[in-house]
Amino acid sequence: MKGAYRVVVETRKIKYDFCIKRNITIFTGDSGSGKTVLIDLIREYRRYGSDSGVSISCACSLRTLDNEDWEYQLKGISQSIIFIDEGNRFLVSKKFSDLVIKSDNYFVFATREKLSMLPYSIHEIYGFRKSGRFRNAKQTYNEIYHLYGEISETEGIEPAFVITEDSNSGYEFFLKLANQKNITCISAKGKSNVIKSLIENRYTEGKKLLIADGAAFGSEIKDVSEYISVDSDTILYAPESFEWLLLSANACPNVNSSQIIRCPENVIDSKEYASWEQYFTKFLTEQTKEDPVWRYSKKKLSKAYLSEKVLGAVKRFMKLIIWD
Repeated sequence: MKGAYRVVVETRKIKYDFCIKRNITIFTGDSGSGKTVLIDLIREYRRYGSDSGVSISCACSLRTLDNEDWEYQLKGISQSIIFIDEGNRFLVSKKFSDLVIKSDNYFVFATREKLSMLPYSIHEIYGFRKSGRFRNAKQTYNEIYHLYGEISETEGIEPAFVITEDSNSGYEFFLKLANQKNITCISAKGKSNVIKSLIENRYTEGKKLLIADGAAFGSEIKDVSEYISVDSDTILYAPESFEWLLLSANACPNVNSSQIIRCPENVIDSKEYASWEQYFTKFLTEQTKEDPVWRYSKKKLSKAYLSEKVLGAVKRFMKLIIWD
């Protein structure tokens, strides 16, 4: 499944209006914030149609899954957006995660759980809030908003210490940048080790910059965000992926990536790629495989990617981070 889909769900008393554009989207928030109400309305519409008092507008079908016969139900659904509430026990099972990754559907999970087995983006985690009334003050509008951004600061950051989630090409690149600045760069060796690495280096002086692949870091972002809230010297920078960063900075000659950078959802098939990170890695690898100088490998960087030209392009793109 590809593309972005606007979803409008409303009754005379309440309205939801949002866009879904990846295979996995998370709706989170405290009890009573409106997550379950949204799914209940979709379920009622599927059951009773217009007689439910619910109106739905979307270019694809909206479905729900429940505990009973969930696997059988899922096998019969294709090219749809499937909404699942946190009360369903199967949500945290490996079997369910495996089926989600191979599915040609988009999924929306209304949950406060940490779904460690699924590679979801920090950019597709949303909260709920009531933002006002309209239609003669009879209908409440529930706004759905991003909880996390690409970077946890809005002013220039001069790092004194760098931690990368990545232990391969991304780490190699940022190690080179850090060495130029004469600061330390270490690898956490995977997203599950990030908090441990932050704690082990909490007494390091100066600003600590954590760099993670945002496209698959969703399961860790809440813990990292809570850590940052009590350690103001730690900054998170989470672009989609290291490969996305190289492509966005136009660092690679003869690679035209403008379309996929502008609207990735229109070209990335959710059934083929569990996360956008996987797509950007394959795209860059495929585009450079015939060029011995620029051939990209996730495990080991070609010297071309450590040249001053590429380093400079990426530094300019990372506007809020001061490397010089």
